[in-house]
Amino acid sequence: MTSARIPVRTGPHPQADRMAIAAFVCGLLGVLVFNIVLGPCALFFGAASLYRGTVRRLRAYLGLAFGALDIVLLVVLSSHNGTLSWHL
Repeated sequence: MTSARIPVRTGPHPQADRMAIAAFVCGLLGVLVFNIVLGPCALFFGAASLYRGTVRRLRAYLGLAFGALDIVLLVVLSSHNGTLSWHL
């Protein structure tokens, strides 16, 4: 019995689908930790995946929303503490 590798292809642009997932994961993790890095990454991956025509548009939009939330959260908590690093 031989096993053939079957390529996974979800839509016309599988790389765009992977970028949408990466945007969602970066944005969601950015709410908790490293939002100064993961927030802009989520914004970039979400915009790039929508530009390339992803099938997973909801995940791309959620990645954009979480990325924007990361940036807003960083600004609010940093201004409250007076430094770039913040903690609760």
